[in-house]
Amino acid sequence: MWGVLALNFIREHPDLVRQGAERKGEPAPVDEILELDGQHRALLAEEESARSEMNSRAARGAGLSPGEREELGRLKGRIQELQQRRKQLSDRLSGLLLLVPNVPHESVPEGVSDDDNVVVRTWGEPPQFDFEPRTHYDLGEALGIFDFERAVKIAGSRFAMLRGVGARLERALSWFMLDLATKEHGYLEISPPYLVSRDCMVGTANLPKFEEDAFHVVEGDRFLVPTAEVPLTNLYRDEILDAERLPIRHVAWTPCWRSEAGAPGKDTRGYIRLHQFSKVELVKFVRPEGSLEELESLVGDAESVLQRLGLHYRVRLMCVGDMGFAQWKKYDIDAWAPGLQRYLEVSSCSVFGDFQARRANVRFRAPGGRPEFVHTLNGSGLALPRTFDCLLESYQTAAGGIVVPEPLRPYMEGLEEIPGPGE
Repeated sequence: MWGVLALNFIREHPDLVRQGAERKGEPAPVDEILELDGQHRALLAEEESARSEMNSRAARGAGLSPGEREELGRLKGRIQELQQRRKQLSDRLSGLLLLVPNVPHESVPEGVSDDDNVVVRTWGEPPQFDFEPRTHYDLGEALGIFDFERAVKIAGSRFAMLRGVGARLERALSWFMLDLATKEHGYLEISPPYLVSRDCMVGTANLPKFEEDAFHVVEGDRFLVPTAEVPLTNLYRDEILDAERLPIRHVAWTPCWRSEAGAPGKDTRGYIRLHQFSKVELVKFVRPEGSLEELESLVGDAESVLQRLGLHYRVRLMCVGDMGFAQWKKYDIDAWAPGLQRYLEVSSCSVFGDFQARRANVRFRAPGGRPEFVHTLNGSGLALPRTFDCLLESYQTAAGGIVVPEPLRPYMEGLEEIPGPGE
């Protein structure tokens, strides 16, 4: 594997790659890569020289003297030795290249943490109440639609369970999101496998860096999907697509599994940070020249869900230090949760350039042209639990009930309100 960040790009722009990694707060073994690359190229040159000499001698055929035949055998052995050494260097280089983060786009703002992200717009206003708004977990437990205790009994901490009208409401949300994506925004719905191979996880840059956050199934060396991004992005791995097919837009609902190894003690109460949750994911394969415009369109597709539901939100452009290992540029969409009195991230929308496409070997070819790597994008459209939380808290009534937003009522057989306890 010589892709990821193209090796020739690292050769030609080592300082840019170093600076990009440093700005992201990521280690990048650039010096070791360049040293091994130099060794590999020297071995290749020696191998080619030895092969040329061997071919020249072999062309004489029966006219070779015993000494020349002995030298021919020595050359064959030397070539095999050089090939073996090159293979070892190549394997080591491939592993190191997987550790180099994507270089951020020039439009990404500087910064090192969440405090440095830039709010680019807000939509709507926070709902106002003539009573003290409750949290989603207080509302849900009083209504009997959350059952955290039995979920923990079944699976342990950081699992949740919805009951009755609560489960139905989340299902309505997912169907609404899928219908909006497929009927109005031009996405093709995919129902992918929930288990993926190690190669697929490497292809989307979940591995090797984030292996501790993944749920690994030892038999078959497979992983439960952390997001539908993984199977969707790998749909066309090792393929060359016709340029006329681009852009390709796919959407999928899946359960997602994450160990949350890097977030101990955070959001331990409520329906926020879980080992298992469901999400509607949007993925695009596009030509390079249009990928930044496609990112803005992707963000708009995710925003439209919140707008239809009437939920107040903000869009933030992520700073380089809070953007992530693989992203070229990234926006987060945060919906307002009035009971918690804070925003909850319900979508991250990212463009990766050709970073993932090189790992997964997804290319396209225009008529008469050479194959090129596509650019990939993905975004939540949206994550169900936090959207569910913001909906409960935004549409709560003084009696502890929940008004069902109009766009969801057709999926709820016309139900307009979940009545409060005792109503």
